[in-house]
Amino acid sequence: MSLAPRKAALAILMDIDQSGQTLDRLMDRFHRANELDRRDESFVTAIVYGVLRWRRRLDWITSKVSTTSLDRMDPLVVNILRMGLYQIVFMDRVPNSAAVNTSVDLAKVLKKKWLTGFVNGVLRQALRRLPEIAPPSSEADPVQALAMTQSMPEWLVERWVRQFGQQEAAALCETCNRIPSLTLRTHTLKIDRQTLMRQLQPLAKAIRPSIYTPEGIILDGLKGDLFSSDAFEQGGFQVQDEAAQAVGHLLAPQPGQDVLDACAGLGGKTAHIAALMNNSGRITAMDRVDRKLQQLMQEMRRLGIDIVTPQTTDLESDDMPKNTQAFDRILLDAPCSGLGVIRRNPDAKWSRTPDDIQHCARRQKQLLFHLAPRLKPGGVLVYAVCSTEPEETNAIITLFLSEFPKFVMDDRPPDLPPSLSPLMDPQGWLQTSPHRHATDGFFAVRLRRQETL
Repeated sequence: MSLAPRKAALAILMDIDQSGQTLDRLMDRFHRANELDRRDESFVTAIVYGVLRWRRRLDWITSKVSTTSLDRMDPLVVNILRMGLYQIVFMDRVPNSAAVNTSVDLAKVLKKKWLTGFVNGVLRQALRRLPEIAPPSSEADPVQALAMTQSMPEWLVERWVRQFGQQEAAALCETCNRIPSLTLRTHTLKIDRQTLMRQLQPLAKAIRPSIYTPEGIILDGLKGDLFSSDAFEQGGFQVQDEAAQAVGHLLAPQPGQDVLDACAGLGGKTAHIAALMNNSGRITAMDRVDRKLQQLMQEMRRLGIDIVTPQTTDLESDDMPKNTQAFDRILLDAPCSGLGVIRRNPDAKWSRTPDDIQHCARRQKQLLFHLAPRLKPGGVLVYAVCSTEPEETNAIITLFLSEFPKFVMDDRPPDLPPSLSPLMDPQGWLQTSPHRHATDGFFAVRLRRQETL
């Protein structure tokens, strides 16, 4: 294998550290622009995601074998060491000699001879001393030990230990570091699940129906390009986790209704809503980023959906027109910390802070309070976030219900597929967790506006 895929992986890791862009956006740009073959592309993905998942543990190893502290190293050197160590510790198919030599070659771009010697020395020292490098003592500091062993931020581990207890928090951390399966949602306006599974069978080592949602398909070990398949070109599916699919069913839109997808993004849930409505009715897809809505409409065309109208709107603006009682259904898939999806977006582990959770909670409250008057009496509003943090979930709903007495929690909707019952919390909301359900971590609640108070 040439040095090109490692150079590409290093460039992405540096962009994440320096540009503030998300891993999703950077990987999307890489897949569109690179000229690598499929094998090299897969190697880049493995290195980037692997380094981000295990960054703290890799830095711990470096700190034990280097006399120079990480904060005194050039950021490029830090990422070269992370990449080299990740190949040594986690990639059995890469010979240790290749991991060291290619890391040294990457360091040569800095044109400082002593740095190539430094990288070589640190990695060879790590090879010799790996068996004796022990994690922190779990007896002395169980949070630090868990954070180091599972490569998580200490502040997040501390939160999860308080929320779930030590044992369950450890299971959650471990699950967040596993490579998740790829989950698709069958686009039922075009094809049924069994037919789609037969079409996709040659492209995966394993394929099976999802557990909770009636449209889901789970694939492992892709053998071909899913997005060049006839099934994709003909609008047969979208990539969507089961937890996100469950949100659409909780909303339960009906054909002919007026529906608002308030933070539509790129349209994953918009398309699911349209399919549940049998492409009959009206969907207003709102977002404050016009570029996202343009991509959304392109996706609707691929899927053969013609009931969606895009609307660029800043829902957080205090002077936003209220347009009261206009919709039968409203979905607020609110901007959030994203801590429920870090197994898919491991960069969030290192970019998020405790302050971000508080900031997101303030935005979520404002969005929910602004949207509530737009719902017709008897209508349903679903609030959803890809987070299980209390400030973004039950605390928001408790506050909302105290301020909006015309709304009640519709905790056991009759139109919910029975297969989703295991995801419903005893308190009446839908809550999923990676370690409990093998899905992303989601929270969603169905709120009904009463006809009369």
